[in-house]
Amino acid sequence: MNPYKKQIGGTHYKDMKIQPSEFINENKLLFAEGNAIKYICRHASKGEVKDLEKAKHYIDMIIDRDYGDHPKPLPHGFTLTEKK
Repeated sequence: MNPYKKQIGGTHYKDMKIQPSEFINENKLLFAEGNAIKYICRHASKGEVKDLEKAKHYIDMIIDRDYGDHPKPLPHGFTLTEKK
């Protein structure tokens, strides 16, 4: 049996056209990316705002992991100038 046709506990994934886990696995995404996608996909049918907060938390982890050592970009239209 196709494991994506089965869900343990609820139908919030099973009712989707493609389950987040199948998308995550097929694209070989990392843990944090996968969880962000999972929570974004299910927020309307399960955890509402709490799931979106969880997704945001995982996105913050990704930003820190991948870009944490880089200086933060300046807002649009701002430039750095040296003091004389």
